[in-house]
Amino acid sequence: MVTDFANHHEPLTDLFTRPATPEEWAAHQLSADQVAHFVEHGYVAGVRLLEEEQIEVLRGELAEMTDPEHDGRELFYEYHSNESDNPDTVLFHALGAWRARRAFHDILWNPRFLVPAWQLLGNNFRLFHDQLFSKPAQHGGVVAWHQDFSYWTWTQPMAHLTCWIGLDDANEENGCLHYIPGSHRWGLLEKTGLAGDMDSVRDVLTPAQVEDFEKQRPIVLKKGEATFHHPLMMHGSYENQSDHSRRATVINLLADGVTSNWEGAHSPGTENFPMLPTGEKMAGRFYPILFDTKKALGDLANEIPTVDAR
Repeated sequence: MVTDFANHHEPLTDLFTRPATPEEWAAHQLSADQVAHFVEHGYVAGVRLLEEEQIEVLRGELAEMTDPEHDGRELFYEYHSNESDNPDTVLFHALGAWRARRAFHDILWNPRFLVPAWQLLGNNFRLFHDQLFSKPAQHGGVVAWHQDFSYWTWTQPMAHLTCWIGLDDANEENGCLHYIPGSHRWGLLEKTGLAGDMDSVRDVLTPAQVEDFEKQRPIVLKKGEATFHHPLMMHGSYENQSDHSRRATVINLLADGVTSNWEGAHSPGTENFPMLPTGEKMAGRFYPILFDTKKALGDLANEIPTVDAR
């Protein structure tokens, strides 16, 4: 019988060292300048979250999960694979790895991730869902320009955060993320699709937004580094034209207190996603609290820069 790690709301391994004191927790904080950059531009990049040993463990588990017949496949909320026999050539996207593998479960409780996430959300927070991405060498894998919250309107209010973590170096050649700095102030736009035409978003932009669109910025990261972005940040990624893979994991969060706004039409489009009735708090087995500010930081929390809760 497959173990569902969603039943465990604490780390299962020693892969990520747990701080013992508020001072040790506080050592992982973003600087005031980094927080200010997030507020102004909608993102902060280059945050080191993983060491080499952790990356290798996560890569190994990812390789297992690209096989559609792997143990735990039925636990995923969404699963897309081109089913290649070689893990290095699989074009892969899936949601729900935290339920199926120990390292992807425990990365949710990585202190290097938790403290910055708390600073940028300005609130205690819960897991929304995780994602895996793998773009093999010399492959397409375009993710068209979009805003994450356009797919999350079945929750309310908008109090979300995305963390994208590289398991390989990410650069322009292999299809790194691109952002439109400041686009988190555009408001929620009409969805234009996630695959294919990277420029289709232009059809829903104002002339001023088109001018901003021309200032898109590639987010070049070393493996183990992360970028955090606002739920209205316009972002996308181009195809992998390199001889190297581009693998990543993404953690999507929501502030404690966000409720379900699901009324059928707001469904994320997958039968396996754990939906809750409209008005019910996003909580329980599939939406665990990941960070308790008072317990971890105590009075030191008052000295750490944060953004206001959105």
